[in-house]
Amino acid sequence: MRWIAGVDGCKGGWIAALAELEGRAPPRIAVFTRFADLLALPEQLEMIAVDMPIGLPDQIKGTGRGPEQAVRTLLGARKSSVFSIPARAAVYAPDYAEACRLAALNSQPPKKVSKQGFFLFPKIIEIDVQLRQTPVLAERVCEVHPELAFRLMKGMPLLEPKKLKGAAHPAGMAER
Repeated sequence: MRWIAGVDGCKGGWIAALAELEGRAPPRIAVFTRFADLLALPEQLEMIAVDMPIGLPDQIKGTGRGPEQAVRTLLGARKSSVFSIPARAAVYAPDYAEACRLAALNSQPPKKVSKQGFFLFPKIIEIDVQLRQTPVLAERVCEVHPELAFRLMKGMPLLEPKKLKGAAHPAGMAER
């Protein structure tokens, strides 16, 4: 049987929605402590769509990595939901101050790191290590963004944010 997975980071590690492509097995949700645990499943995962930046460049030019720039053009007013992840050196920095220093050094124009992005670095590193150790995984692991998926399902960009001032925004949650 052939399977696909939609994956995101969570407090317990990684949450995955798994679906068998021929529909012979029911879809399921599972939490994995490490990304490598997901990759070790006995099911053949033909595609792993992960809501996490992959493909870290050594330098950032313009408004972010290529995937970030491409997605923003399709999101209208919701384009700010896609924040920039810096160059690899900054992601691997030992602390926030050093990450900001390395991000500015390795971006044109110089740009520091958002706190929201910084808190994702351990998850980004986990995937980056896997992809660098096993380059053939790049054929099956792809970066996705929920705002783009919702936009494509709706046929137009979403109008409401999912959160306002750090709390769930009912209108945005209903739209999603």
